[in-house]
Amino acid sequence: MRRRVLGVGAILAAGAFGGGAVVGGLHVPSSQRTVERFAAAWARGDFPAMYSELSPPERGRVRRGAFAAAYQRALGTATATRVTTGKPVSDGDAYRVPVRVDTRIWGAVRGTVRVPVAEAGVDWSHDLVFPGLRRGEKLTRTTRLPPRAALLARDKTPLARGADRSSPLGPVATSVVGSLGPIPADRRADLTALGVPSDALVGSSGLERVFDVRLIGRPGGELRAGSRPIARAAPMAAPPVRTTVSTAVQSAAVEALGTRLGGIVVMDPRSGGVLAASGIGLSGLQPPGSTFKILTVTGALEAHLTSPSRTYPVQTKATLEGVDLANANGEACGGSLVQSFAESCNSVFAPLGAKLGARRLVDVAERFGFNSDSEIPGAAMSTIPPAEEIGDDLAVGSSAIGQGRVQATALQMAIVAATIGLRGRRPRPTLDFAAAEGDAPTERATPARTARTVERLMLAVVRGGTGTAAALPNVAVAGKTGTAELKTTTRCTPDPENPEACPPEQRADPTDTDAWFAAYAPAGSGHPRVAVGVLLVGAGAGGATAAPAARAVLDAGLKATSRP
Repeated sequence: MRRRVLGVGAILAAGAFGGGAVVGGLHVPSSQRTVERFAAAWARGDFPAMYSELSPPERGRVRRGAFAAAYQRALGTATATRVTTGKPVSDGDAYRVPVRVDTRIWGAVRGTVRVPVAEAGVDWSHDLVFPGLRRGEKLTRTTRLPPRAALLARDKTPLARGADRSSPLGPVATSVVGSLGPIPADRRADLTALGVPSDALVGSSGLERVFDVRLIGRPGGELRAGSRPIARAAPMAAPPVRTTVSTAVQSAAVEALGTRLGGIVVMDPRSGGVLAASGIGLSGLQPPGSTFKILTVTGALEAHLTSPSRTYPVQTKATLEGVDLANANGEACGGSLVQSFAESCNSVFAPLGAKLGARRLVDVAERFGFNSDSEIPGAAMSTIPPAEEIGDDLAVGSSAIGQGRVQATALQMAIVAATIGLRGRRPRPTLDFAAAEGDAPTERATPARTARTVERLMLAVVRGGTGTAAALPNVAVAGKTGTAELKTTTRCTPDPENPEACPPEQRADPTDTDAWFAAYAPAGSGHPRVAVGVLLVGAGAGGATAAPAARAVLDAGLKATSRP
């Protein structure tokens, strides 16, 4: 089970040991009641209440914020998880308060704090922030990390081990393992609270980032009051972390991506387990192009704006707000909804998206996981702007075909495909083998009836549309191609018989488009074993480049998940 990292302000719980709970009674001096309230507030982590018990001169000398910060620093330095205080015992003009501080690194640190008190309140000094401190001393620590734990594939093959993070799989492992680096600013507070030294190298990408806290283990070191050690602990290495990564599927994903910029993510929809992630599959955000039409048509079917038998005019473009949105290469397409989806007709889906409207388009995208954390640390969030920020019909239509300001990762589009394959239930992706072997939570994203209809459309893409290069023998593959323009271009396809109709300066440049493919297999049962998202940056048309890459990893994934 993953341990939760808590902030100092939330980790303190009230408690009394040895029967020392604050108890009122007859003849209790007011000074004792003051210290009892002070101690009880400390155990609760209620620094304002502690401050209110200071004498007026002390409140005039010490600012409220500085007072709270002094306690927070001490507790953070100690990696405290809980403070427990006992019953104050009179000691002349002060009271001795037994204090126990439970810490992540040093276990329980016990001691007494001598609290001077006048009739008007506590006479405070900095040595009261932690048991064992003397006047003028500050709490400090020196920590060091144990050897980093190993990362294992699902078959327990090492993906990274030892100080050099080596693996017998070589580059195949490197592509998913990621790298180590200095602590980033946005993680410094959390890692400091765990006792990680400020100069440590931590996971910055890939599996090293996903499982960083588990791989770090428990730091060790020395806790000091001034120059005096008050607690010591040896570093403790964590056990190896077993992941969901399949060595065979990862090898296929690395080979399919090759030296191209992009990313491929393969997952088992039944468990949410990520079988492979190569390149920038988890972190790379790009406009998803026509793979987003899976969501557009889902919303349109839900709203009863279309149906498989609905027909559309065959044309080369659609015009929204006076601007032409052309089909790929200026091709003419249309016909039934099935044909229009199979051929990825912008002339059909841009107007259909505008008719659906920004509010419903954003709603369906968010139900499939957009604008939400994937729960995989370090993975980028796929986004679509709020409905009120998208704009006019042209902007909505552009968003509906995966352009505009829509951004997605290969992981997100694999999730979209998996959700259709699971009859409308969105799986929760994980790289943790134990989590994937347990319950596989899903969320309803669209009605099963709608998902079955979208599956029919996606099957047509692979059987006779733009995605035939992803077809596998004797396996039903449902998919969707995407070709996302990176900048507005004027395109035409050269015609050998009429070269003047397409001069070189107007010809399509494949480096101006991202190639996408999202798919799952086997289709038709509601129990797909593999889903894939492929992104190839600046690589041309999805059907020509991304679909063949998807075919290779789908084949490997089906072989690796042949269990029932």
